[in-house]
Amino acid sequence: MLAVVGGGAIGWTWYRYQVPGPLVAPVNVVIPRGAGTDQIARLLTERGVIAGPIPFSVGSRLDGTWRELKAGEYAFPAAVSPRAAAGLIASGRTVVRRLTLPEGFTTRQAIALLESAEGLHGQIGSIPGEGELLPDTYFYSWGDSRERMLERQRRAMRETLAELWANRAPGLPFATPEQAVILASIVEKETAVPEERPRIAAVFINRLRRGMRLQADPTVIYGLTNGQGALDRPLTRADLETQHPWNTYVIPGLPPTPIANPGRAALAAVLNPLQTDELYFVADGSGRHLFARTLAEHNRNVRLFREAERQRAPDLK
Repeated sequence: MLAVVGGGAIGWTWYRYQVPGPLVAPVNVVIPRGAGTDQIARLLTERGVIAGPIPFSVGSRLDGTWRELKAGEYAFPAAVSPRAAAGLIASGRTVVRRLTLPEGFTTRQAIALLESAEGLHGQIGSIPGEGELLPDTYFYSWGDSRERMLERQRRAMRETLAELWANRAPGLPFATPEQAVILASIVEKETAVPEERPRIAAVFINRLRRGMRLQADPTVIYGLTNGQGALDRPLTRADLETQHPWNTYVIPGLPPTPIANPGRAALAAVLNPLQTDELYFVADGSGRHLFARTLAEHNRNVRLFREAERQRAPDLK
């Protein structure tokens, strides 16, 4: 009789192990390292993935799945059965998270992004220099190290820069890959329009070849904010005359460091710029720029831009 009752209990538990569970909407659950089968069963019950711990604990032992259960973050679909839940955890198919480092972020901004990323663990040791990280989308799993993610971004920049430097155009007015990163960071901050990057890079390269100052507003902003990001007001004439190492209205040539982390496209634009004799550009108010070969053309473009701005502005008189 006891055998019949025991067999019936096991049969019922095995049945409950395979039927759909109570979960009404998909949910992610983190299985901690070192968690045993019973602890995992209780955790899934608490999160509403399964109705109770016993079918999961007993069923996973009956089919041997309990030996393969792995730590990590898992995405459980609605109505998942305990058996399917155990199979998912045994498969090791953890949730793949993504972290996007935007082009033009300063290193301060990149570190803040890493520190706020959900699922990354650990402290960041040494802070990289400006321009040492490659903007891109990086994939990771819950529990991955922030320091390891930072090293991936560093390595990606080293490898990308080495590849592009090896295939650079001849006759560029800078001698090292580090100088290319400096100029690329300025190009990155000057435009958000991808097709403008090679043209803006060409303007700066033409100015360097002629010994002209770069006169790039983003370099002034970098010095004024100490690399923290955007300035919360328009630049003034006094700002453009302020003496600091990044003010390219004052210093000749390139500033001493990058002013942001440039992406691959900006690096490529600097190392293989458009062939043009343009020396000037000014924003046109739409996010794009007007380019000019001579100062007279540039001054005309500036007047056109200012007139368009006056027409767009409300009459405050």
